[in-house]
Order: sequence, then structure tokens, then C-alpha cells
Amino acid sequence: MNDEAVLQRARAAGIAVDWIDASGRPQRVSIASLQRILDALHPGPLPNVPPLLTATVGEPTVVPGVEQEAAGELQLEGEAARPITIYASVLPAIDRPGYHTLRFGGHEVALAVAPARCFTVGDIAPGERLWGLAVQIYSLRRPGDLGIGDTTAVAMLAKSAATYGADALALSPAHSLFANDPARFGPYSPSSRLFLNPLLIDAGMDGSEPESALIDWPSASAKKYALFRRRYEEFLKAPSPEFDAFVHERGESLADHIRFEGRNSDPHFHAFLQWLADGAFAAAQKAAKDAGMRIGLITDLAIGLDRGGAQVGAEPDAFLTDLSIGAPPDQFNPNGQDWGLTSFSPQGLVASGFAPFIATLRANMRHAGGLRIDHAMGLMRLWLVPRGGSPAEGAYLAYPIDDLMRLVALESHRHRAIVIGEDLGTVPADFRARCRAAGIAGMDVLWFERDGARFKAPGEWRDDAVAMTTTHDLPTVAGWWSGADLELRRGIGTASEAEIAERPKERASLWQAFTEAGVVSGDPPPPGETDAVVDAAIGFVARAPGPLTIVPLEDIVGTTEQPNLPGTIDQHPNWRRRFTLPADRILQQPAAERRLRRLNERRPGRRP
Repeated sequence: MNDEAVLQRARAAGIAVDWIDASGRPQRVSIASLQRILDALHPGPLPNVPPLLTATVGEPTVVPGVEQEAAGELQLEGEAARPITIYASVLPAIDRPGYHTLRFGGHEVALAVAPARCFTVGDIAPGERLWGLAVQIYSLRRPGDLGIGDTTAVAMLAKSAATYGADALALSPAHSLFANDPARFGPYSPSSRLFLNPLLIDAGMDGSEPESALIDWPSASAKKYALFRRRYEEFLKAPSPEFDAFVHERGESLADHIRFEGRNSDPHFHAFLQWLADGAFAAAQKAAKDAGMRIGLITDLAIGLDRGGAQVGAEPDAFLTDLSIGAPPDQFNPNGQDWGLTSFSPQGLVASGFAPFIATLRANMRHAGGLRIDHAMGLMRLWLVPRGGSPAEGAYLAYPIDDLMRLVALESHRHRAIVIGEDLGTVPADFRARCRAAGIAGMDVLWFERDGARFKAPGEWRDDAVAMTTTHDLPTVAGWWSGADLELRRGIGTASEAEIAERPKERASLWQAFTEAGVVSGDPPPPGETDAVVDAAIGFVARAPGPLTIVPLEDIVGTTEQPNLPGTIDQHPNWRRRFTLPADRILQQPAAERRLRRLNERRPGRRP
């Protein structure tokens, strides 16, 4: 195949042959890389009439395969079918959202008609600006938790936060990991995004609470699974209609999952664990809402999956098993990044009627008032690296963004769940505008809201983005101000001397922004004094015009350590840190209460 044929085939498959890098320079993917990616994609013909079409309420739908006129019938969800005529491939507008059925010319097509926008904070609290906390589930502590934070601790924190005026609690991913390999505890490298990690639920029996500040995942996992086994043995003594109903409802996907998890043990045991986990997260959301939170739990949907896990194994055709997600080279990562995860195949999604994507949305909105989509640019494109290749040999692959966003909006309304899209990093030019139109809130993070060396005033932040001090992958406010983040990175060789030399100027710039916003006065404190800076940062982001402010618990408490340091494996205790105080007492510290008051004072329209 000559070069021009490879280029044409790549473009037809949705590969961006030409792209713009983070420095604004045009780039072209090599022919060799294109060929390797095409080989991994296995692009082939799709049916003339796909099994599912998406549409927007009040707008006509283009129906492939109808050249002039076709008679058919439309069955709205929950109603009887009625005759309809398709003229020149156009189906008249439908005014009701839902999963409808269209039949014509021997074809039966699912028709997903979505509202124009997702369910939003404005639908929950018109004209108000709400706030919430973010927490790593495993990091919470309660008596008898066996060394891993769980949903009981989540409920405790939610109840406590609600008394201070919080309306949301954003959680770390709770996806199923690998029961047979507890050393694989990274929450963003799941085995399945359809099911839950049983280690994040209460084992239901008395257990000791290790005093360590770090989680020993293998040891704690062994203890929890031992208690789960005892509970399972008791469960087997009496039938449970609720369990049977759960197994029936989750159907073949649960059967596939427990077949994978139980390949070295009893699959029925793993179905039992999923039933417990489902009930535990439902109870945590109920506790949050009963305490007065208007959103409650916000779950986190990881961008990809381990290709050796349960979900990919059950549906290999739905995933790009020979490609991994990453990022192209840029000034921060000159070699690019390979995250070692796979994602949906765009062609596989279309061919399957988007069933795996819909199932994933439903699983993660099931017991939540909101969903955060990690690396939300994946709705539009992903940088994919061929197996065995370097990140620089990757390319951007397009995804059917219109279909995906409509499905997100439809499921958002059906679950009454807000949607937050993590739109940090290299963002396509029109992506944020499309998210805004779709009601997907972006994320504005303090460290990135700059205009050159100047930190932007809160009023310059987006009015449709969630305002945050930091994220799990970035320095805490105390860590940044003290320079602890730079010392950590210098120790592993990822902080340059130029970055270290620049930090005093950045501190001065940040303090000036705080002063101009009216959240501080006087001279900036020295690097070793962080309390006033953390207070100011929280008051500062709370003044942003967006509908929701979310502050990580690390900043409420004022710790210097961040949960994860990207680019490290053993050099930093990623996903292992625990808070010292129990979840129902952690907000009662004077510094935490002071910061929570700031959130309420700075958010106009707060209820008492």
C-alpha cells in the first residue's frame, strides 16, 4: 500500500493525520505509525443502518438508508407504536426524550432522543452557587475499618459536611479492581467500570483499625476478604430474594464479571460482594441526601481500563486491545505518556448500538447525584499508542462526540445526575464550547487559572466550570506554598532548577491576586506558614462564578501531601495516604471549620 493510500485509509478511520502540538506547531503522523495504528484498529465496513441512532429533542433525525421516502412505525418508550413516514432520510422531530424504537424497511433501530443539555446544578438550585468536598474514599478513617476507608466512613463524612452547608461529596473512582491481586490498587486502572471495588465497603463485622498513616493494601485486603468470607458463609444459610433480584437485574454483565473474578474461587461469592457493594453505595447516597445534600455523591469515571481485566475480557470487540491511551510529547513530558490503559473502539461502539458506553454511564450514575468524567476530551478524541510503540508514535483518534454527548445528556436526566468533564491539559479548540452547549461543567483549577505570570481574578474564571483549589494529581495549597511539591519532585528528578527558582515569584503573584480579590491583606507569610494561604485560596476559588465549588479534603485540613504524584510508581506512596481523625470528626477541627465558613460566606444565595 503506497503512502497516499495509507493516509486516505487513516483519515477514513478517524485518525488525525495532521495535528497541532502543545506549542502550537503543526505535526504529521508518520506513515509507519499510521500503518501500525490501522492494523490495531482493524477498521471495516459498518452496517448501512446502525442499531442505534441518537437525536436531540425537537430536532429532526437523519436516518441512513432512506434515499427518498419510507413508511414505518415509531414506538415511543412505554407507548404503543404509531405510523410514521421518513422523507429523504429525515425523521420528523420528536419532542420526548427516551429510548424509542424506529422500524422501517425491515430494519429496527433504537432511537436515543436526548434533552439538549445535561441535568445541571441550575436544575437543582436555580440561581444558587453550591459547594462540596472531594475525598479519596480509601483515605477516610473510622473505628473498625480494617485499614481501608469505606462507604460507612463516606456516609459519616457526608452527614458531617452537610451540617456545614455542603451539597456534594465528590469521590475517587470506586471501580472494580483485581480481587486476586490486591497490589494493583490504583483507582484509575480498573478491571471493570461496570462494577464496584468491594474493598471500599464495610465488611460488616468488628475489626481492628491499623494506626498507620499509609494503607498496606495486601495486608488490609486479606483481612477484609477473610471477614467477607465469614459473612458469605452466614449468607448461604438462608435464601435472599433481594440478592436474587440483583443478580437477575445485572444479568449477563454480572455473570461475565464474576466468571472473571471467580476463576480461582467461587464466582457466587463475588456476586455476593457486588450485591453488598451496590447496597453500600446506595446507602451512602441516601445518607448524604437525607442529611440535606442536594447533589450528594459525585462518582468518578476513569478514562480507561486495564486490557487484562474483566470488562475487556468479556467484550474484546468493544475495546482497542492493541492500543493504549496516552498523551503526545509536550514541554512537560518530552517523551509523551503511555498510561497503559485501553478504551472503547469507536467502530465497536457504533456496531454495538453504544451498549457498552450506555452500560458504563448507568453503572456510574446508579447511586449518585453527579458524575465526573476523567479526561473528558476522550468523548471527542484520544491519543492512542500502538502496543510496543513509544508515545511519540501515537496519534489522535476521533470519537463520535455528538452521539456520546447526547447519550450522556439522556442518562444524566434519567438519573438526575449532574456531569462534570475534566478538561485539563491539551484541550481541542472547540471542545469546551461543545461541553458548555451540552451542559457538561468544566473544571477550573487554581494552579492553571493564569494569564502569563498573573493569577486570574475569580471573576475571570468560567461561569460554567466547577471551581477547585487543586486535584488529586496536583499539589495541595499547603504543599505548593511551602514548596514541598518541588522538594518531592526534585528528589525523583522531575523538578527543574528553573521551576524551583520561579516559585518565589509565583508565591508573590498568588498573594497579589488574593489581595486584589479582598480575601487577604498585608504581606505574604513565609513558605513555612501555610494556614493563612490555605484559608485565602478557599475563599478565592469560592468567589468564582461557576455553579459549584469543590475543595479537596486535603485542603480543608491543610495537609502538604497530595494523593498521587503522576509519573511515579514506588517513589511516592500513591493512593495510600489516610487522614488521622475519623470521618465524622475531621471537619470539627478549628482550621477546617474556619475554611468551611469561608465557603459559605463567599457563595451568594446559600441557605442558612
